[in-house]
Amino acid sequence: MNTPSIHLMLLALLLAVVALFCMLVGAAAGLLARIDGATYAGALLRGAVAFAGSATLSLALLT
Repeated sequence: MNTPSIHLMLLALLLAVVALFCMLVGAAAGLLARIDGATYAGALLRGAVAFAGSATLSLALLT
């Protein structure tokens, strides 16, 4: 295996881990918002904001 394909494989694996991490952060934020008494729409919005924020921060760290 040559090194460019190894780098590409590691990048794909790292992006998959980042996506999983961001989904977990978004789900946790939505769940905590719902437990706190937010409506379903409000909890979904908070989860989406947390997902977007963690994705932005993670991708900024990767570059």
